[in-house]
Amino acid sequence: MALSEFSKRTWTEQSSPCSSGTSRLESEAVSRFSYDPLLIPGLLQTQQYAEALLEAHFPPLDEETIEQRVAARLARQALLARKNPPIVFVFVVEEAAVRRMVRSVDVMRGQLEHLLQCSAMRNVELQIMPAARGAHSGLNGGMVLLESGDRKQYVYVETQDIVSVRSDRHEVSEFWLRYGMLRTQALSTEESSRLIERMVGEL
Repeated sequence: MALSEFSKRTWTEQSSPCSSGTSRLESEAVSRFSYDPLLIPGLLQTQQYAEALLEAHFPPLDEETIEQRVAARLARQALLARKNPPIVFVFVVEEAAVRRMVRSVDVMRGQLEHLLQCSAMRNVELQIMPAARGAHSGLNGGMVLLESGDRKQYVYVETQDIVSVRSDRHEVSEFWLRYGMLRTQALSTEESSRLIERMVGEL
């Protein structure tokens, strides 16, 4: 399905590693901006961190399903290095999400170091929303904003494994305005890297 077919649609789908609508939108996007309040986003997760999250899923997943989902998540990360055309990524992540201890100190140290490596990529910007900020414009929940090569804009939100996608111009515009405010309220990319480095040193 071409991106043009999404331009006037709103739909909801069950979230999976290969949800057809969102996977197509992401694969053909030229920019992807996200706000993640609870966890480190899948595109930036290490294998060990992803495994720990899926092992905590309820109802429990069998080992084969966990392996399949981890493999799909890691394969999706190839988007970070896509060159033709490259995708511009911006991640705004809550400090609490980065500090959440998932499985063990070793897993978190590896995950934080991976965040620093990803944030050094020329097409990736990572900003941490500090806990000291208190109330801010993203507290209604996470979001992903996408822009296609023909400059159509989309937004999707996910909660409890359900993904809702919006493409109405006026509705999507409000999300982009909200995201712009989020970026001004978060730490800069340099400040965010220094904070993550301090977190590594604290482990």
